[in-house]
Amino acid sequence: MKPAFQNVAITVVLTCSLLLVSDAAWALRCGTRLVIEGMHESRVVALCGDPVSTRQLGYVLRPYIIKQPAGISVADGTRHTYGGYHQELDVKEMLFNFGPHKLMRLIRFEGGRVTEIRTAGYGYRE
Repeated sequence: MKPAFQNVAITVVLTCSLLLVSDAAWALRCGTRLVIEGMHESRVVALCGDPVSTRQLGYVLRPYIIKQPAGISVADGTRHTYGGYHQELDVKEMLFNFGPHKLMRLIRFEGGRVTEIRTAGYGYRE
């Protein structure tokens, strides 16, 4: 009976350590809808309302990635290929205030798509 307990304990420890190492999957709930990375800026504003503030941070160069149909071996059916050049994307941050009892959220957009969602302290009454 003792080895079974050790196996369970090892499994629990390994699972917890994997959770600590894995990347955080950040999302934001606006009402009953979920805002996730990759979502378009206009969709975020439609779900969460107008932001309290918007800052234009500048531009960033990102490699242009082409999505092409792939063979049967790829799980999602597409292959991502470097297009040979870079694209310049505008970088913008929007701050959303959900009131004094909830955390404000700072959402970063690159090229009109959500790339990062951070908390920005407790909100305030407008």
